[in-house]
Amino acid sequence: MQSMTTESHPPDSVDFGFSTVPKAQKRLLVRDVFDSVAPKYDLMNDLMSFGIHRLWKRDFLQALDPRPNRTLLDLAGGTGDIAFGWLKRGGGPVLLSDINFSMLRIGLDRATENAFLADISLLVADAEMLPLPDKSVDRVSMAFGLRNCTNKESVLAEARRVLRPGGKFLLLEFSKLQVAALEKLYDAWSFEALPRIGRIVAKDEASYQYLAESIRMFPDQDTLKTMMEAAGLERVTYRNLSGGIAAIHQGWRL
Repeated sequence: MQSMTTESHPPDSVDFGFSTVPKAQKRLLVRDVFDSVAPKYDLMNDLMSFGIHRLWKRDFLQALDPRPNRTLLDLAGGTGDIAFGWLKRGGGPVLLSDINFSMLRIGLDRATENAFLADISLLVADAEMLPLPDKSVDRVSMAFGLRNCTNKESVLAEARRVLRPGGKFLLLEFSKLQVAALEKLYDAWSFEALPRIGRIVAKDEASYQYLAESIRMFPDQDTLKTMMEAAGLERVTYRNLSGGIAAIHQGWRL
C-alpha cells in the first residue's frame, strides 16, 4: 500500500499529493483542483465510493446530534451535503463555509432548490483564518476537507476557538486502511481506477490523481487524534468506517 506519511518538509514547503510545493502555492493549486471538479463533484463522490460516502455522512450527522437550538459551522462545506442533512434532521441555523467559491456556488444553488436559504448563511473563508468571533457556534463540522488545507494545525485551532464551551468539533475524513488483505485492491482502485474515471466523467485525470495521493499523505487516525488534542480539544475520540477507509473524529471544547 502506498504509505501515508507525515514526514517533514523544508520550512516553507508542504505536500501537494505526493509532490512538495511552496506553502504559498498549495492554496492556489487546491483551488484549481476544486474549480475543475466542482461541476461533477457530487457524481464523482458516488462513483468513487460506490455511494458509501452517503452512509458515512449519515453516521457523521448522527454524531453531530442536530438540535433546533444549536448552530453549526460547516467548514469546507462545498455543495452542502452536511449542512442540508443537519437541517433535515432538525438542526438550527447553519453557516456554510468554503474557501472555494466554485464549490460554494453549487451549495447555494442546491439550497435554493431545496428551500433552505432561510436557514443557511454563506461564508467564503479560509478555515485557517476564520472571520468569526470566539465562542460563537455550538458545532463545527468538516467533511473531506482537512487534507486539502495547508496548515492543518491552524484549522483545528480555529475550530476550537469558535466553539462555545460545551461545543463539539467533528471531522469526517479519509484515513488509514486497517484491513491488510484489502490493501492491493484499495491501491488499484485509488491510483488506477479513480484517475481514469476522473478523465472520463469529469474530463480531469490530474485532479483525481491528486485527490487519491492526498488521502495517502493525510495523518493516520492516532496522529490526527494527537493533533486535535494539541489544538486544545478534549475527550478526543475516533471511529473507523469501512475498515478505516474513512474515520469520524470528534473532540470537545470544555
